[in-house]
Amino acid sequence: MAVLLAGDSTVAACPPHEAPMSGWGASLGFFLPLGTVVRNFAKGGATTDSLRADGLWNALLSELEPADLVLLQLGHNDQKSDAPDAVDHYRDNLAAMVADVHRRAGRPVLCTSVQRRRFDGGRLVDTHGAFPTAVRELASELTVPLVDLTRRTTALLESRGEDGSRRLFTHLPPGAHPNYPDGVADDTHFAYAGADAVAEIVAREIQPFVEENVTV
Repeated sequence: MAVLLAGDSTVAACPPHEAPMSGWGASLGFFLPLGTVVRNFAKGGATTDSLRADGLWNALLSELEPADLVLLQLGHNDQKSDAPDAVDHYRDNLAAMVADVHRRAGRPVLCTSVQRRRFDGGRLVDTHGAFPTAVRELASELTVPLVDLTRRTTALLESRGEDGSRRLFTHLPPGAHPNYPDGVADDTHFAYAGADAVAEIVAREIQPFVEENVTV
């Protein structure tokens, strides 16, 4: 079986010139049972609309085999829309994607967005508004598994604190890395340590579904 990933830059495998920036999808295979294939169709900047428009969603579906898992983690970019129906549109798109997977006898798994590193007065601030709630409600309505990465990564960042959580993200001082000669302070995109930490969370959440179908 395979685990297929549809998502944005926080899931995607980043190009070499962006290292050590990395999405959690690039690390997921290291934390899953031997024999699990991971195919990552996530793309930086992706929304539930653009994933269809640029052909990535169709590419994923073309490789989907019965009983494969399809993890859907979008929302970081969907939430940037100022349309009054943005949340409903996002929810409807996810529902359509779940239906696409079911039609091909795949197993969809909905994921809420990973949390950004935004601290105010030592407390982590939510930045996703109503979007994670829409995913939770949709998972319940459609009776599909949910990986609540908003809550899980909130707990992860709060456990590390404002200073300790910095190493999970792409933070580098000037001169520390040739890809970022002027330094970088990115509180959305993970560094390798953060990608690994989130991938381990996802792997634990989906392992029961993976073990049902993996032949070692």
